[in-house]
Amino acid sequence: MLNTVLLQATTITGIAAIGAGLAAIGAGLGIGRIGGSAAESIARQPEAAGDIRGAMILTAAFIEGVALFAVIVALLNG
Repeated sequence: MLNTVLLQATTITGIAAIGAGLAAIGAGLGIGRIGGSAAESIARQPEAAGDIRGAMILTAAFIEGVALFAVIVALLNG
């Protein structure tokens, strides 16, 4: 299936759409992993919940910003 999608993406617009999709998928996976790790960390050390939550939100915001930048660059090049 991936081969079919890549073969159909013969134009720059198609390749840009694939790049934008990969950026969104990567961001989703990264933020999901951060959330899971933070929940596990809070379960192990409940007294550090505030610090862990703050670091999680900051890191998720950085990932979201990079993903948004990647999507915009991919779509502008298309």
